[in-house]
Amino acid sequence: MQGKDLQKLETELWRAADQLRANSKLTASEYSMPVLGLIFLRHAYNRFLKVKEDVEANLPIHAQRGKRPLTKKDFEEKNAMFLPTKSRYDYLVELPEKEDIGEAIDLAMKSIEEEYPNLTGVLPKNYSIFSKELLRELLRIFNKEVLQKAEGDLFGKIYEYFLNKFAMTGAQEGGEFFTPFSLVNTIVNVIEPDHGIVLDPAAGSAGMFVQTGYFIESEGLKPAERVTFYGQEKAETNTKLAKMNLAVHGLEGNIQEGNTFYEDKHDLVGKCDYVMANPPFNVDGVDKAKDSVKKDPRLPFGLPKNDNANYLWIQYFYSYLKPTGRAGFVMASSASDAGHSEKDIREKLVKTGAVDVMIAIGTNFFYTRSLPCTLWFFDKAKSSNKQKADRVLMLDARKIYRKVTQKINDFSDEQLQNITAIVALYRGNITKYLQTVESHYVNASEAAWQIVDVSLPIIEMGKDIQLGLDDFIKKNKNNFKFEEDIETVSLKNSTLLTAIADLELLEKEIRACVTHQSNVIWNEKLDKVNKTLLSLTKSMEQPSFQKILKSFRKETEGCLKLFSEQLDVIEKKYALRKEKEWIALQLKDKLKQLVTTWEFLVELTHNVQYFQRNAEWLQTRFPDADYKDIEGLCKVVSQKDISGKDYSLSPGRYVGVDAAVDDGIDYEERLNEIHFELEGLNEEANQLANKISENFKELVL
Repeated sequence: MQGKDLQKLETELWRAADQLRANSKLTASEYSMPVLGLIFLRHAYNRFLKVKEDVEANLPIHAQRGKRPLTKKDFEEKNAMFLPTKSRYDYLVELPEKEDIGEAIDLAMKSIEEEYPNLTGVLPKNYSIFSKELLRELLRIFNKEVLQKAEGDLFGKIYEYFLNKFAMTGAQEGGEFFTPFSLVNTIVNVIEPDHGIVLDPAAGSAGMFVQTGYFIESEGLKPAERVTFYGQEKAETNTKLAKMNLAVHGLEGNIQEGNTFYEDKHDLVGKCDYVMANPPFNVDGVDKAKDSVKKDPRLPFGLPKNDNANYLWIQYFYSYLKPTGRAGFVMASSASDAGHSEKDIREKLVKTGAVDVMIAIGTNFFYTRSLPCTLWFFDKAKSSNKQKADRVLMLDARKIYRKVTQKINDFSDEQLQNITAIVALYRGNITKYLQTVESHYVNASEAAWQIVDVSLPIIEMGKDIQLGLDDFIKKNKNNFKFEEDIETVSLKNSTLLTAIADLELLEKEIRACVTHQSNVIWNEKLDKVNKTLLSLTKSMEQPSFQKILKSFRKETEGCLKLFSEQLDVIEKKYALRKEKEWIALQLKDKLKQLVTTWEFLVELTHNVQYFQRNAEWLQTRFPDADYKDIEGLCKVVSQKDISGKDYSLSPGRYVGVDAAVDDGIDYEERLNEIHFELEGLNEEANQLANKISENFKELVL
């Protein structure tokens, strides 16, 4: 699903869900759980159906007994929940009108809790307070075909969207419970949590654990066999959200409710393989006079004197790690340069040698705050290696982002892969870098093959329309009123023939480039991929593969304009109205098909250029598949370097300013993106205007 389509779907779903608040006396915090509960049921049922289909397809067939019935174990082995019949979404949607739908949803939640005791008291069960009509409407809306087919990423994004919206409406305390996918993914990809004890002492909605599960599955392993999740969360509602989120993804975890400043519910100091967290920033008012704080073993470098909890959290994360453990967490950018007692703590921390990577993140990655942040990474195993202990990677990613809306940025998958590849090179993992480059080129190649497939129908449709127009002109010469009109149409038709011929030649060039590119990628060993692909990039400069694609697109666009102009002339001046089958109408239908196919081609050419630009961005900076400092992007610094800057851990103070003249921006493509963003802003403006109008009417009445 394209970003624009997803935004429309999310907006529609939110508008429907917001009816709960509008048609009840519930506050934001009270109606958030019922809505998320319905999304929970929909998501759980999607996973249930997918696993059911997969398991049934592979069940052995007994000669007499046939296939054995599915069991709860079948689903749990595939990281999905087993749903009792009355807890399945289709059962609720198809429930007869006479049945009490609110009571049925409550029963569905209770049945799931009976199957999974760890969810007892967690799922919302107050649906009877809503009207039957409203609940049935919500069930219908959450049953859209696109949601029936949604799985994994798509539903995760929808879930993310709702969590964000509730955060913005005040459903949770400032939105601390939620960490955007981009930051969660970055943390997981950098620390690579694939075994042992994984802790999040500020668990929120358990997004860190869910992404860890995906990460482990991507390696062909089962999360339940590899890791044990432990989480702690202050608010009761957030604790329930975390348990729901784990359950719907088929994951198990020990989530405890408690204030991390005063309680360590799991007693895991020095025992964790991985720690991940997005703690609330700049918290004031922690009671440092309490013995539990003054004598806290999680504060080895002492209590900060100022009333700010950032350096309490930072020490917690360090202290929970075992000698080989890794940590990754989000922190306010101000913490990287904080002075006085916090600087003293930071100095002690740097001297341990455990500080591994610091990544500066730009603004607008959070829905509830626009300020930039920094990702901190610890690796205690570095401390035992004198050479590694003295190195810290400073990575300034503030210029790396994708604009989602006017207010929200994130990383695209490819941008995240590139960031991870840089960290991998710093750690000496060349294979990860090469796999990333190869992945970009393979994606570009696959999109290019699709262009070849699409270009042939475009040419055939173009020829068909051109022949139809030519035939119409020949048959209706006597109906043309002025000689200059005949010349205009004939001239355009001649130009059209030339354009179609050009398209055929371009299609052959594209096929040749794509074939060469694919052969190179699939026939070379991984250790040769980097040099081979760099060579390939140079070989495609004359003529440039990108230029071929752009030419193809422009030639097709030119054909479309010519077709449209000719048909307009025919329709307005020369159509024989007495004809029952008017050739122009037939050609217009064909033109619509051609336009649709062309729009798909435009998308494909954009994809090819996008993937190739990402590969080139990474390769041109690290052409030898080896780490090196890049001005304005990354630099490996020593403890002496850090000492010389007052123990600052702010990447921007070390990497300098990017001096590159070529910014790598395709301005034609950027204009298209701006046009798309402008459409989104116009839509937001219209919605705001409608809202103001409604409010004004209410005031007048």
